[in-house]
Amino acid sequence: MTTALPPVAPEVLAEAVEQLSARLLKKLDAATASCGALASGGADGEVVLAFGEDAVVTLRPGPDGAVTEPGQAVCTCLLAPRCLHRAAALGAAPLADPAPYEAPAAASPQEAQAGAPAPAPDAGRPHPPAPPAGPEPAHAQIPMTGPDTADTRPSPPGAATGRAPATGPASATGPAIGPVSATGSAPATGSATGPVSATGSAPATGSATGSAPATGPASATGPATGPASATGPATGPVSAAGSAPATGPASVTGSAPATGPAPATGLASATGPASATGPAIGPVSATGSAPATGPASATGPATGPVSVVGPVPVPVPDGAPPASQPVQWSQPSQPAQPAQSAQPAAPSQPPPSQATLTAAQCRAAAGLWRAAADALAAGVTAGGAVVQAELLRAAHTARLAGLPRAEAAALRVVRGLRAARGQQSGQRLGALTEAFRELLRTAALLAAGRADPALAGTARRAYAPGGSLQVYGLCREPVLSATGYGGVVTHLLAPDGAAYSLSDVRPGGLARARGAGSASVALGGAVLDHAGLARGGLRIVGATVSPEGRLGAGRGVKATPLRGIPWTEGAAAALFARPAAEAVADRPADPDGAEPALLGCEVAVVGAAGEHLLVRELRPGAPLLRLRPAHPHPELAHTANLRRLGSYPGLHLRVLGRPDLDRAATLSPLAVGPVPGAEYTLRLPEEWLGRADLGYDRLQGVHFPPRATADPDPAPEPAPAGPDPLADSPLWRVRRLLETGVAGGRRAVAEAARGAEPLAAYGPLRRAGLTGAADLAAALAAEADRRPRDAFGRLADPSAEGYAHAWLSAATHLAAAERSLVSASWAAAPPS
Repeated sequence: MTTALPPVAPEVLAEAVEQLSARLLKKLDAATASCGALASGGADGEVVLAFGEDAVVTLRPGPDGAVTEPGQAVCTCLLAPRCLHRAAALGAAPLADPAPYEAPAAASPQEAQAGAPAPAPDAGRPHPPAPPAGPEPAHAQIPMTGPDTADTRPSPPGAATGRAPATGPASATGPAIGPVSATGSAPATGSATGPVSATGSAPATGSATGSAPATGPASATGPATGPASATGPATGPVSAAGSAPATGPASVTGSAPATGPAPATGLASATGPASATGPAIGPVSATGSAPATGPASATGPATGPVSVVGPVPVPVPDGAPPASQPVQWSQPSQPAQPAQSAQPAAPSQPPPSQATLTAAQCRAAAGLWRAAADALAAGVTAGGAVVQAELLRAAHTARLAGLPRAEAAALRVVRGLRAARGQQSGQRLGALTEAFRELLRTAALLAAGRADPALAGTARRAYAPGGSLQVYGLCREPVLSATGYGGVVTHLLAPDGAAYSLSDVRPGGLARARGAGSASVALGGAVLDHAGLARGGLRIVGATVSPEGRLGAGRGVKATPLRGIPWTEGAAAALFARPAAEAVADRPADPDGAEPALLGCEVAVVGAAGEHLLVRELRPGAPLLRLRPAHPHPELAHTANLRRLGSYPGLHLRVLGRPDLDRAATLSPLAVGPVPGAEYTLRLPEEWLGRADLGYDRLQGVHFPPRATADPDPAPEPAPAGPDPLADSPLWRVRRLLETGVAGGRRAVAEAARGAEPLAAYGPLRRAGLTGAADLAAALAAEADRRPRDAFGRLADPSAEGYAHAWLSAATHLAAAERSLVSASWAAAPPS
């Protein structure tokens, strides 16, 4: 007996494949295929795979039964952990479902507007968050209270208005109160309390007192034509003649970066590039259109108004976010405002209804888009372990960035590729095509900066307090997933018509799905099982409800059983009061990935058509509807019950189900019941409360009326299929082209474009008025065959993104066209 391999976390598999050399990557698919027969059980739940005497791989699952850490998969060969055996063993194991995690904290408005990069993921652990960026100036006269950045655009030309022009590169940092002029090249250091002048090559030290007080140390250091230094307390103006950067506290304004504290109350001007990004306590202006002979910078917090009237390019410091608002350049004639009245500008807040993507989310979405494009170009035939590992690494990056919907879409594609390559039963090429369309669409919109909460998804389903509720059961539905989960969902309805559900889904597969229908309800100590709840009710105190209407079982939730109500009373009767076509037309657009709400209608059985049951609504001019098993697994009761119903043509039924929006006029029934007042209808036991759950209750002969009471003019057999606008449409040609690309990759689509077929193939589309579909299909075929090469025969454009864009455009148009035909099929009248 072959031992089943434990599930493996996607990031663990991706890391193992990334560590392989190019030579080992070529052998990975063959090694993975041979792992199934090598697994054997070990001690403490270990799984051992013996590739040879010196190459034994041991998988040690964690408490949850999955391999979630790289150290839980070890190999005894010399190349471990960068060996082929370990990667093959992990690749042969099924993918584990992502563990629940908390969504990352939302970016602040300043970070979101400035596009500050968020922490990048590394080895499954996020880095510490970057420090928040300071507020951006809204215009040129906004007071600055901290380290800030200026805009890089040149200012309009203006006239020089400063008292002390600067003709050389200079920078000043530090607090200064008094006019500061830099016209030479002389370093000056120290605290000056008098007028100190340095114009030659002799250093001067000492102290002097002057008429203009300066309270901060000022220094000018750098190459000078006459180097000189002045140190000591001074209370007068400080002048340094020459071209020298200043590193002491001062304030120089223009287009130069400032990074340190430098309050200044003097008036200084510079005719060259300069900037001040610190607090200044005086009007600071930089005027003139002539560039200075060197760069000038002033660093320090500025708290005074800044006026810029010249072409002053301001470089943005490294690591600073770009300015998010345009700078309004002020006129030189505007008077400066006192520093005491200046207030910091409030950063603009994004509207509450709009979410903002961080830079990390945009990068993760772009990486996922590239990985998905490469996987689409490879197709099922070439989508082996290496392509899958790239998708898994991109999916894990999206998870760390807080994009759970993109991650789930990528995992569906990887599972679909594995099932298609392994030729597993139940795998449909159409399902994999839809998974690719969802992944590419989600990644493309997120990478383009589309801020939509539905696109990002929810990391956790938040349950909000719902107060006291009174709900009544409608039906129960078995749940059976491809990942091994099984259970039941009981659909409930409140007196006001609000829909709720209570689920019990756990690992266990088919056995769990069959047994959960009679399992106890884990909600507030209620003594009901799901079978009783589907035909009963609950009064819930302290309820918790998710946005989708799922009821939570918290500690403070208390539930009391209630007597159930039949479908003919209360809010349940309203489900059957409207025509099905009207209910489908008025249904709001469901979010992508969400199941449509339940729909009720009264129908008459026409007959069986293959696996479907054809019925007609009991209204004049109603279309022919198809009832499709909600779960076609033979061990569940859906298919058998529909087959038995099809053997009673003319039988009147009440059907409660979910419309299938991918098929024309198709309903997936969950429960059926008798039509009130009809003679030829179901006769169910009284304890069933007038309904039968098609997934759990098996209809027997005693539940049907005698055939003698049937309508004298029943529908003929075999039942007419009627027109199918979706099947009769030539859109199947586009779908076949898209599925060809998924199965065979870009090369298969290119082969279809090289013959004389394409022009003839798209002719029916144009004659049917579907010119958009024809043009997009032709563009896809042309893009698949476009492989430009240089003079040496190498690909000039190896990227698959252009092909992915063409494929996604055709797939999106096809989905919209089919959705329109499906909506029209519900209102189509039968032929006369």
